[in-house]
Amino acid sequence: MALGLLVPLLAVPSAAAELVPANTEINARPTVVPALQQWKGGTGSFELRKHSRIVLAKKQADELDDQGEQLAADIAQVTGHQLDVSPRIPQDGDIVLSIDPSLPDAAGGARYAEEGYTLTATDRNVTITAPTEKGVYYGTRSLLQILLLDDGRDSVPVGTAVDWPNYKVRGFMLDVGRRFFTPDYIRDYLRVMGWFKLNQLQLHLNDNGFKGGKPWSEVQAGFRLKTDNPELAGLASRDGAYDRADWDSFENTAAANGVTIIPEIDAPAHSLAFIRFRPSLGLNNGDSDHLDLSKPETTAFMKSVFDEFVPWFRSPDVHFGADEYTVDKPRYKGYFNEMAAHIRALGKQPRAWGSLSVMAASSDGYDRDVTMNSWNNGWYGPQALKRDGYSFINTNDALLYIVPFAGYYHGRGLDGKYLYDQWEPHVFPGGQSVAPGDPQLLGAMSAVWNDLTEADYSELDVHGLVEPTFGTLAQKMWSGAKAGVPYSTFLDTVRKLGVGTGLTKVSTTLAASASGEVSLGKEATASAGDADAAFDGVRTTTWASGPGDEAWLRVDLGKPVAISNVELDWALAHGRSYEIQVSRDGEHWTTVASRTGRGSAGVDTLTFEPVTARHVRLVGTQAGTKQDGYALWSMRVFEVPDLALHRPTTASSSEVASLGPENATDGDGKTRWASAYRDGEWIQVDLGSRQTVRRVLLDWEAASGRDYDIQVSDDAADWKTVASVRGKPAGARLDELTFDPATARYVRMQGIKRASGFGYSLWRLEVRSTSPDPDPA
Repeated sequence: MALGLLVPLLAVPSAAAELVPANTEINARPTVVPALQQWKGGTGSFELRKHSRIVLAKKQADELDDQGEQLAADIAQVTGHQLDVSPRIPQDGDIVLSIDPSLPDAAGGARYAEEGYTLTATDRNVTITAPTEKGVYYGTRSLLQILLLDDGRDSVPVGTAVDWPNYKVRGFMLDVGRRFFTPDYIRDYLRVMGWFKLNQLQLHLNDNGFKGGKPWSEVQAGFRLKTDNPELAGLASRDGAYDRADWDSFENTAAANGVTIIPEIDAPAHSLAFIRFRPSLGLNNGDSDHLDLSKPETTAFMKSVFDEFVPWFRSPDVHFGADEYTVDKPRYKGYFNEMAAHIRALGKQPRAWGSLSVMAASSDGYDRDVTMNSWNNGWYGPQALKRDGYSFINTNDALLYIVPFAGYYHGRGLDGKYLYDQWEPHVFPGGQSVAPGDPQLLGAMSAVWNDLTEADYSELDVHGLVEPTFGTLAQKMWSGAKAGVPYSTFLDTVRKLGVGTGLTKVSTTLAASASGEVSLGKEATASAGDADAAFDGVRTTTWASGPGDEAWLRVDLGKPVAISNVELDWALAHGRSYEIQVSRDGEHWTTVASRTGRGSAGVDTLTFEPVTARHVRLVGTQAGTKQDGYALWSMRVFEVPDLALHRPTTASSSEVASLGPENATDGDGKTRWASAYRDGEWIQVDLGSRQTVRRVLLDWEAASGRDYDIQVSDDAADWKTVASVRGKPAGARLDELTFDPATARYVRMQGIKRASGFGYSLWRLEVRSTSPDPDPA
């Protein structure tokens, strides 16, 4: 199919054409997020060479030059390799980019034709070809992720991937009307979306807070576009607004990252910003956040706002809001239809929030050529939208809304495990789901609504709520359940991938310690260079020593810890010979491990007999290349192994299925077990065989235990208490319990009394055979 067209175009041999020797292992599908739709593995691998280039297909340099330059910069950040961009004939070691509109794909259909790509790796070349520039871009994201997850960051398995999205709309909505987000943040989020192949960012450009017990004059309101037109002077918010240069930068960044911006100007409800600008247009003489639709000048004003700003917008779609207007239903219908027609007259396809089940006794007479966000089953659910013939997007509030730090709408972030295990874009609550691939369902969009206008949180706090499920949502919108691995495994991949390249404002918040890792985020120093980069958990930052054979990198663990191995992830400027040294006081050092003659980048794990140390350092004695010195993606220090990691774990109860006991021993500090709301609940782990147990770590969530025992058993029937805890305060905390060595197969936390009205909840339950040695002093 597509590969047959590719060979004569680029003269690059197809992996499918290579003969595979008998008994040769076929390459498994490489891991990317979202997962590849199709993969046909070959044998062997493509390796980046010293003189590898990015080659643009013949006569396509103008179309692909920007992508070539961006890919070169991204590869440099991900791998350290510096690749030139060339329009010449491909040679061994080159990466080739090509657009071919004639590429067919029966399985992907229209989705492949618009956004799909084929990635072919042989032992000589990697070729990304697609029907569109956007498809080529998505192929480069997959290539970067494959390289980032490779041990040496220079290898791609031989084989052919054919990939496309299941849904046309894979979106994210951000409410900037109630809370201003800086231009740097917006541009970074467009890059993050591209990293995960999400393709629509809806910016909710105006809104206001809730009235509550205050007069409307004291309620926050915002409109975030600023024009030089004197007729609209004063409409833009003083606490932050985007001018034409900002908006153009958004559109340019979006285009470079495969994203379309959907601008939303919301009326006739949520319109306090417009009413403050023109009080006569509001209901109750302006004492409202609803526009007065009985006045013709109201609709004329809103048309003038769209007239002013639609020329800024490059998207084929513009959103005019139209949600939650709770008065004057007959005039609402006229406004809805008039604004939809006006937006079409401006050359755009109108979008709106689905509200017709509340606003209309019947949907008869409403403009049907409007794309709807189905945000609430009661206001206008998917079954009603299907019945009335609308195209719609799943933005269901119960599943996909975040209101940061509120007590409703996922104030602490979406339920990632539920989304991964049970959700796809066709899934709605309340029995309203539609068939997968329903032709009226365009896709899905999660949303952040900044309802709490007076709450104290930052744009980076919002990123911390959004990021944990961004990869999951992208996976389910692109290829559904194709990831084919448990949620914990998938989340570990997302954590390793981070949030992409070229970022200036945001960085990953998912950098979590692996089981037993004690160095993440700890204070670090070095002979030269940014020492913190080796301990920040971000896989695209490096510590570099600069030229020379002698260099050191040191981390302070904060307290004495019983450690047994150090993992070094070398960049291209790797060490040839080096030592691991430990110290209690930072002055007297002991060498516990060394390496000589290492010849390549990649991960080197040095294991040694358990030793108690507070300070750990890498001492380089010979660099791979003296003029380059040393460079590390990361240095990770591990305490002695956790005997409970990934072992079978059971409990007396679980609050809900997604908060099961296995979460406490999965090595992921962001998943947790929670019990029923009762005293006396327990959680236990089967170590698999009798082990020496001396220390237990309990990482409590806010629902912690006040009184509890640590017990051990050989048969899970007869238990012996080895440690008792009494009178602990409420709230999150870390309990580390050391006791006389005991030999047992089972270990459990037996709750006695809770510290709150909730149950017992643990992020981590860890069991170890050793404890730090006491200080000789």
